[in-house]
Amino acid sequence: MPVPKEGPPMSRLGTVIVTGGAGFIGSALSQRLAATADRWVVIDSLHPQVHAERVRPASLADAAELVIADAASAPAWDELLADVRPDTIIHLAAETGTAQSLDEATRHAVANVVATTSMLDALGRAGVVPERFVLSSSRAVYGEGDWRTADGTFVRPGMRSHDQLVAARWAFDGLEPVPSSVARTVPSPTSVYGATKLAQEHLLEVWSGSRGARLDILRLQNVYGPGQSLINPYTGIVSLFSQLAARGEAIRVFEDGGITRDFVYIDDTVEAFAAALATASQARVRRFDVGFGAGRTILDLAIEIARFHDAPAPVITGEFRDGDVRFAACDITPTVEELDWTPSWDLTAGVAGLQDWIAAEHAGTSS
Repeated sequence: MPVPKEGPPMSRLGTVIVTGGAGFIGSALSQRLAATADRWVVIDSLHPQVHAERVRPASLADAAELVIADAASAPAWDELLADVRPDTIIHLAAETGTAQSLDEATRHAVANVVATTSMLDALGRAGVVPERFVLSSSRAVYGEGDWRTADGTFVRPGMRSHDQLVAARWAFDGLEPVPSSVARTVPSPTSVYGATKLAQEHLLEVWSGSRGARLDILRLQNVYGPGQSLINPYTGIVSLFSQLAARGEAIRVFEDGGITRDFVYIDDTVEAFAAALATASQARVRRFDVGFGAGRTILDLAIEIARFHDAPAPVITGEFRDGDVRFAACDITPTVEELDWTPSWDLTAGVAGLQDWIAAEHAGTSS
Protein backbone atom coordinates (compact mmCIF):
# COMPACT_ATOMS: atom_id res chain seq x y z
CA MET A 1 0.00 0.00 0.00
CA PRO A 2 1.20 3.58 -0.61
CA VAL A 3 3.17 5.34 2.11
CA PRO A 4 2.21 9.03 2.47
CA LYS A 5 5.04 11.47 2.00
CA GLU A 6 6.25 12.76 5.34
CA GLY A 7 5.74 16.49 5.72
CA PRO A 8 7.48 18.90 8.09
CA PRO A 9 8.32 17.47 11.53
CA MET A 10 5.46 17.77 13.99
CA SER A 11 6.20 19.76 17.13
CA ARG A 12 4.09 19.53 20.30
CA LEU A 13 0.62 20.90 19.63
CA GLY A 14 -0.25 22.09 23.11
CA THR A 15 -3.90 21.71 24.07
CA VAL A 16 -6.24 20.82 21.22
CA ILE A 17 -10.03 20.67 21.09
CA VAL A 18 -11.51 18.72 18.19
CA THR A 19 -15.22 19.20 17.52
CA GLY A 20 -16.85 16.18 15.93
CA GLY A 21 -13.58 14.45 16.69
CA ALA A 22 -15.00 10.95 17.17
CA GLY A 23 -16.18 10.66 13.58
CA PHE A 24 -14.45 9.37 10.46
CA ILE A 25 -11.85 12.09 9.97
CA GLY A 26 -11.59 12.96 13.65
CA SER A 27 -10.74 9.43 14.74
CA ALA A 28 -8.11 9.11 12.02
CA LEU A 29 -6.63 12.47 13.06
CA SER A 30 -6.49 11.31 16.67
CA GLN A 31 -4.48 8.24 15.69
CA ARG A 32 -2.00 10.43 13.82
CA LEU A 33 -1.79 13.49 16.09
CA ALA A 34 -3.22 12.97 19.59
CA ALA A 35 0.09 11.74 20.98
CA THR A 36 1.76 14.96 19.80
CA ALA A 37 -0.59 17.13 21.90
CA ASP A 38 -0.39 18.00 25.59
CA ARG A 39 -4.14 17.34 25.63
CA TRP A 40 -6.35 16.15 22.76
CA VAL A 41 -9.96 16.76 23.80
CA VAL A 42 -12.84 15.62 21.60
CA ILE A 43 -16.39 16.96 21.82
CA ASP A 44 -18.84 14.80 19.86
CA SER A 45 -22.52 13.95 20.22
CA LEU A 46 -22.02 10.44 18.75
CA HIS A 47 -25.05 10.94 16.52
CA PRO A 48 -26.83 7.63 15.74
CA GLN A 49 -26.78 8.32 12.00
CA VAL A 50 -23.00 7.87 12.19
CA HIS A 51 -22.46 5.81 15.35
CA ALA A 52 -24.45 2.61 15.80
CA GLU A 53 -23.95 2.83 19.57
CA ARG A 54 -23.42 5.84 21.81
CA VAL A 55 -20.15 4.55 23.18
CA ARG A 56 -16.54 5.57 22.72
CA PRO A 57 -15.43 4.43 19.24
CA ALA A 58 -12.63 1.89 19.21
CA SER A 59 -11.01 3.92 16.41
CA LEU A 60 -10.46 6.91 18.71
CA ALA A 61 -6.89 7.07 19.98
CA ASP A 62 -6.32 6.18 23.63
CA ALA A 63 -4.70 9.57 24.17
CA ALA A 64 -7.92 11.38 23.22
CA GLU A 65 -10.24 12.60 25.96
CA LEU A 66 -13.88 12.23 24.88
CA VAL A 67 -16.66 14.58 25.97
CA ILE A 68 -20.02 13.29 24.73
CA ALA A 69 -21.99 16.46 24.10
CA ASP A 70 -23.64 18.47 21.35
CA ALA A 71 -21.34 21.16 19.96
CA ALA A 72 -24.38 23.43 19.58
CA SER A 73 -24.99 23.36 23.35
CA ALA A 74 -23.89 26.51 25.18
CA PRO A 75 -23.79 24.79 28.61
CA ALA A 76 -21.64 22.00 27.20
CA TRP A 77 -19.13 24.53 25.92
CA ASP A 78 -19.11 26.48 29.18
CA GLU A 79 -18.39 23.29 31.13
CA LEU A 80 -15.69 22.21 28.69
CA LEU A 81 -13.89 25.58 28.64
CA ALA A 82 -13.89 25.76 32.42
CA ASP A 83 -11.45 22.83 32.28
CA VAL A 84 -9.75 23.14 28.89
CA ARG A 85 -7.91 26.20 27.54
CA PRO A 86 -7.24 25.32 23.90
CA ASP A 87 -4.25 26.48 21.92
CA THR A 88 -5.79 24.99 18.78
CA ILE A 89 -9.36 24.12 17.80
CA ILE A 90 -9.90 21.71 14.93
CA HIS A 91 -13.50 22.22 13.86
CA LEU A 92 -14.88 19.08 12.21
CA ALA A 93 -18.40 18.98 13.67
CA ALA A 94 -20.95 19.08 10.85
CA GLU A 95 -23.88 17.38 9.20
CA THR A 96 -22.64 16.31 5.79
CA GLY A 97 -25.49 14.91 3.68
CA THR A 98 -25.90 17.00 0.52
CA ALA A 99 -29.26 15.50 -0.48
CA GLN A 100 -30.48 15.27 3.11
CA SER A 101 -29.76 18.95 3.68
CA LEU A 102 -32.48 20.00 1.22
CA ASP A 103 -35.15 18.36 3.36
CA GLU A 104 -33.52 18.89 6.77
CA ALA A 105 -32.14 22.38 6.42
CA THR A 106 -32.74 23.31 10.05
CA ARG A 107 -30.82 20.29 11.27
CA HIS A 108 -27.87 21.21 9.07
CA ALA A 109 -28.04 24.86 10.11
CA VAL A 110 -27.97 23.92 13.78
CA ALA A 111 -25.14 21.41 13.45
CA ASN A 112 -23.00 23.49 11.11
CA VAL A 113 -23.81 27.14 11.82
CA VAL A 114 -25.27 27.29 15.34
CA ALA A 115 -22.63 24.90 16.67
CA THR A 116 -19.97 27.23 15.28
CA THR A 117 -21.51 30.36 16.81
CA SER A 118 -22.08 28.51 20.11
CA MET A 119 -18.39 27.64 20.20
CA LEU A 120 -17.34 31.21 19.46
CA ASP A 121 -19.73 32.73 22.00
CA ALA A 122 -18.46 30.34 24.65
CA LEU A 123 -14.85 31.26 23.89
CA GLY A 124 -15.83 34.89 24.34
CA ARG A 125 -17.53 34.20 27.68
CA ALA A 126 -14.49 32.26 28.89
CA GLY A 127 -12.03 34.90 27.68
CA VAL A 128 -10.20 32.30 25.57
CA VAL A 129 -8.65 33.08 22.19
CA PRO A 130 -6.98 30.02 20.64
CA GLU A 131 -3.79 30.60 18.69
CA ARG A 132 -5.38 28.94 15.67
CA PHE A 133 -8.45 27.30 14.22
CA VAL A 134 -8.36 24.59 11.59
CA LEU A 135 -11.68 24.17 9.77
CA SER A 136 -12.70 21.12 7.81
CA SER A 137 -14.61 22.78 4.98
CA SER A 138 -15.89 21.21 1.78
CA ARG A 139 -15.71 21.27 -2.00
CA ALA A 140 -19.49 21.87 -1.73
CA VAL A 141 -18.84 25.58 -1.14
CA TYR A 142 -17.91 25.94 -4.83
CA GLY A 143 -21.14 24.56 -6.26
CA GLU A 144 -20.64 23.99 -9.99
CA GLY A 145 -17.66 26.33 -9.98
CA ASP A 146 -16.06 27.48 -13.21
CA TRP A 147 -16.61 26.01 -16.65
CA ARG A 148 -14.85 27.03 -19.86
CA THR A 149 -16.09 27.89 -23.35
CA ALA A 150 -14.43 26.63 -26.55
CA ASP A 151 -12.42 29.86 -26.81
CA GLY A 152 -11.08 29.48 -23.27
CA THR A 153 -13.36 31.99 -21.53
CA PHE A 154 -14.28 31.10 -17.94
CA VAL A 155 -17.99 31.21 -17.10
CA ARG A 156 -20.07 30.28 -14.08
CA PRO A 157 -23.16 28.39 -15.29
CA GLY A 158 -24.66 28.17 -11.82
CA MET A 159 -26.95 25.52 -10.47
CA ARG A 160 -28.50 22.83 -12.65
CA SER A 161 -32.26 23.29 -12.43
CA HIS A 162 -34.77 20.57 -11.67
CA ASP A 163 -36.24 20.96 -15.17
CA GLN A 164 -32.79 20.56 -16.69
CA LEU A 165 -32.24 17.31 -14.81
CA VAL A 166 -35.71 15.98 -15.66
CA ALA A 167 -34.81 16.56 -19.32
CA ALA A 168 -31.59 14.54 -18.81
CA ARG A 169 -29.43 17.53 -19.78
CA TRP A 170 -26.75 16.54 -17.34
CA ALA A 171 -23.99 18.98 -18.30
CA PHE A 172 -23.90 22.49 -19.76
CA ASP A 173 -23.98 22.65 -23.55
CA GLY A 174 -20.77 23.92 -25.12
CA LEU A 175 -18.91 24.15 -21.81
CA GLU A 176 -16.04 22.17 -20.31
CA PRO A 177 -15.67 21.84 -16.51
CA VAL A 178 -12.59 23.25 -14.78
CA PRO A 179 -11.09 22.04 -11.48
CA SER A 180 -11.78 24.42 -8.60
CA SER A 181 -9.05 26.57 -7.09
CA VAL A 182 -9.11 28.71 -3.97
CA ALA A 183 -7.25 31.40 -5.89
CA ARG A 184 -9.78 31.61 -8.72
CA THR A 185 -13.09 29.88 -8.05
CA VAL A 186 -15.76 32.02 -6.40
CA PRO A 187 -17.78 29.97 -3.90
CA SER A 188 -21.40 29.54 -4.98
CA PRO A 189 -23.05 26.61 -3.16
CA THR A 190 -25.87 24.63 -4.78
CA SER A 191 -26.94 22.80 -1.61
CA VAL A 192 -27.96 23.75 1.91
CA TYR A 193 -24.99 21.75 3.13
CA GLY A 194 -22.58 23.76 0.99
CA ALA A 195 -24.16 27.02 2.13
CA THR A 196 -23.71 26.10 5.79
CA LYS A 197 -20.08 25.11 5.24
CA LEU A 198 -19.40 28.46 3.60
CA ALA A 199 -21.11 30.13 6.55
CA GLN A 200 -18.69 28.30 8.86
CA GLU A 201 -15.78 29.76 6.89
CA HIS A 202 -17.17 33.28 7.11
CA LEU A 203 -17.97 33.07 10.82
CA LEU A 204 -14.54 31.78 11.77
CA GLU A 205 -12.78 34.28 9.52
CA VAL A 206 -14.63 37.22 11.10
CA TRP A 207 -14.19 36.04 14.69
CA SER A 208 -10.54 34.99 14.36
CA GLY A 209 -9.71 38.22 12.54
CA SER A 210 -11.31 40.31 15.27
CA ARG A 211 -9.58 38.41 18.07
CA GLY A 212 -6.17 37.85 16.52
CA ALA A 213 -6.30 34.08 15.95
CA ARG A 214 -5.02 32.35 12.83
CA LEU A 215 -7.31 30.26 10.65
CA ASP A 216 -6.59 27.42 8.24
CA ILE A 217 -9.47 26.28 6.01
CA LEU A 218 -9.15 22.91 4.30
CA ARG A 219 -11.71 22.50 1.52
CA LEU A 220 -11.94 18.75 1.32
CA GLN A 221 -13.03 16.85 -1.75
CA ASN A 222 -14.70 13.39 -1.39
CA VAL A 223 -12.87 11.74 1.51
CA TYR A 224 -13.13 7.95 1.74
CA GLY A 225 -11.38 4.99 3.32
CA PRO A 226 -11.22 2.80 6.43
CA GLY A 227 -13.21 4.20 9.34
CA GLN A 228 -16.04 5.56 7.20
CA SER A 229 -19.50 5.01 8.65
CA LEU A 230 -21.09 1.91 7.14
CA ILE A 231 -24.59 2.81 8.39
CA ASN A 232 -24.97 6.43 7.25
CA PRO A 233 -27.11 6.39 4.07
CA TYR A 234 -26.41 10.04 3.21
CA THR A 235 -22.65 10.07 2.97
CA GLY A 236 -19.92 7.76 1.77
CA ILE A 237 -20.76 6.71 -1.78
CA VAL A 238 -17.55 4.66 -1.89
CA SER A 239 -18.53 2.60 1.15
CA LEU A 240 -22.12 2.28 -0.12
CA PHE A 241 -20.99 0.98 -3.52
CA SER A 242 -18.49 -1.32 -1.80
CA GLN A 243 -21.12 -3.00 0.36
CA LEU A 244 -23.46 -3.50 -2.61
CA ALA A 245 -20.75 -5.10 -4.73
CA ALA A 246 -19.56 -7.29 -1.84
CA ARG A 247 -23.10 -8.72 -1.68
CA GLY A 248 -22.95 -9.46 -5.39
CA GLU A 249 -25.41 -6.71 -6.32
CA ALA A 250 -25.15 -4.44 -9.33
CA ILE A 251 -24.25 -0.86 -8.39
CA ARG A 252 -26.84 1.67 -9.54
CA VAL A 253 -25.21 4.78 -11.03
CA PHE A 254 -27.14 8.04 -11.34
CA GLU A 255 -27.48 10.29 -14.40
CA ASP A 256 -25.37 8.95 -17.28
CA GLY A 257 -22.47 7.88 -15.08
CA GLY A 258 -20.53 11.05 -15.88
CA ILE A 259 -20.85 12.79 -12.49
CA THR A 260 -17.24 13.53 -11.56
CA ARG A 261 -15.63 13.69 -8.13
CA ASP A 262 -12.13 14.00 -6.72
CA PHE A 263 -11.71 11.04 -4.36
CA VAL A 264 -9.09 11.56 -1.64
CA TYR A 265 -8.10 8.75 0.71
CA ILE A 266 -8.36 9.24 4.46
CA ASP A 267 -4.62 8.78 5.06
CA ASP A 268 -3.81 11.54 2.58
CA THR A 269 -6.45 13.78 4.15
CA VAL A 270 -4.99 13.30 7.61
CA GLU A 271 -1.52 14.12 6.30
CA ALA A 272 -2.87 17.37 4.85
CA PHE A 273 -4.17 18.38 8.29
CA ALA A 274 -0.84 17.40 9.87
CA ALA A 275 1.06 19.43 7.28
CA ALA A 276 -1.12 22.48 7.87
CA LEU A 277 -0.57 22.23 11.62
CA ALA A 278 3.18 21.78 11.18
CA THR A 279 3.69 24.60 8.67
CA ALA A 280 4.57 28.00 10.08
CA SER A 281 2.99 31.00 8.41
CA GLN A 282 2.43 34.66 9.10
CA ALA A 283 -0.81 34.61 7.10
CA ARG A 284 -3.90 35.20 9.22
CA VAL A 285 -6.13 33.09 6.97
CA ARG A 286 -5.03 30.29 4.68
CA ARG A 287 -7.27 28.22 2.39
CA PHE A 288 -6.29 24.92 0.84
CA ASP A 289 -7.91 22.57 -1.63
CA VAL A 290 -7.42 18.98 -0.50
CA GLY A 291 -8.06 16.19 -2.99
CA PHE A 292 -6.15 13.70 -5.07
CA GLY A 293 -6.03 16.35 -7.76
CA ALA A 294 -7.79 14.36 -10.48
CA GLY A 295 -11.47 13.90 -11.18
CA ARG A 296 -12.94 10.43 -11.72
CA THR A 297 -16.48 9.69 -12.82
CA ILE A 298 -18.91 7.86 -10.57
CA LEU A 299 -19.08 5.18 -13.25
CA ASP A 300 -15.27 4.79 -13.04
CA LEU A 301 -15.62 4.30 -9.29
CA ALA A 302 -18.44 1.77 -9.67
CA ILE A 303 -16.50 -0.24 -12.26
CA GLU A 304 -13.41 -0.25 -10.03
CA ILE A 305 -15.37 -1.57 -7.05
CA ALA A 306 -17.41 -4.09 -9.06
CA ARG A 307 -14.22 -5.44 -10.61
CA PHE A 308 -12.66 -5.91 -7.18
CA HIS A 309 -15.60 -8.07 -6.03
CA ASP A 310 -16.28 -9.72 -9.41
CA ALA A 311 -19.78 -8.26 -9.08
CA PRO A 312 -22.22 -7.56 -11.93
CA ALA A 313 -21.50 -4.57 -14.14
CA PRO A 314 -22.87 -1.25 -12.83
CA VAL A 315 -26.26 -0.13 -14.11
CA ILE A 316 -26.77 3.44 -15.30
CA THR A 317 -30.24 4.48 -14.10
CA GLY A 318 -30.80 8.06 -15.26
CA GLU A 319 -31.90 8.97 -11.73
CA PHE A 320 -30.68 12.23 -10.23
CA ARG A 321 -30.53 14.26 -7.05
CA ASP A 322 -31.57 17.92 -6.96
CA GLY A 323 -28.70 20.13 -5.85
CA ASP A 324 -25.99 17.70 -6.96
CA VAL A 325 -23.15 19.23 -8.93
CA ARG A 326 -22.01 17.64 -12.17
CA PHE A 327 -18.28 18.16 -11.71
CA ALA A 328 -16.20 18.54 -8.57
CA ALA A 329 -12.42 18.25 -8.64
CA CYS A 330 -9.67 20.61 -7.58
CA ASP A 331 -6.24 21.94 -8.42
CA ILE A 332 -4.01 20.88 -5.52
CA THR A 333 -0.81 22.48 -6.89
CA PRO A 334 -0.80 25.41 -4.41
CA THR A 335 -1.51 23.05 -1.50
CA VAL A 336 1.33 20.75 -2.52
CA GLU A 337 3.71 23.68 -2.82
CA GLU A 338 2.82 25.49 0.41
CA LEU A 339 2.33 22.50 2.69
CA ASP A 340 4.98 20.19 1.20
CA TRP A 341 2.23 17.56 1.02
CA THR A 342 1.47 15.10 -1.75
CA PRO A 343 -1.39 12.56 -1.87
CA SER A 344 -0.22 8.97 -2.28
CA TRP A 345 -3.36 6.86 -2.69
CA ASP A 346 -4.86 6.63 -6.17
CA LEU A 347 -8.36 5.25 -6.58
CA THR A 348 -7.29 1.67 -7.30
CA ALA A 349 -5.15 1.45 -4.16
CA GLY A 350 -7.71 3.29 -2.06
CA VAL A 351 -10.62 1.09 -3.15
CA ALA A 352 -8.59 -2.02 -2.30
CA GLY A 353 -7.68 -0.64 1.12
CA LEU A 354 -11.30 0.16 1.89
CA GLN A 355 -12.55 -3.27 0.80
CA ASP A 356 -10.10 -5.01 3.11
CA TRP A 357 -11.25 -2.89 6.04
CA ILE A 358 -14.97 -3.41 5.31
CA ALA A 359 -14.44 -7.18 5.09
CA ALA A 360 -12.67 -7.14 8.45
CA GLU A 361 -15.44 -5.03 10.00
CA HIS A 362 -18.17 -7.38 8.78
CA ALA A 363 -16.17 -10.40 9.93
CA GLY A 364 -15.82 -8.86 13.37
CA THR A 365 -19.54 -8.10 13.56
CA SER A 366 -20.57 -11.62 12.62
CA SER A 367 -18.11 -13.41 14.88
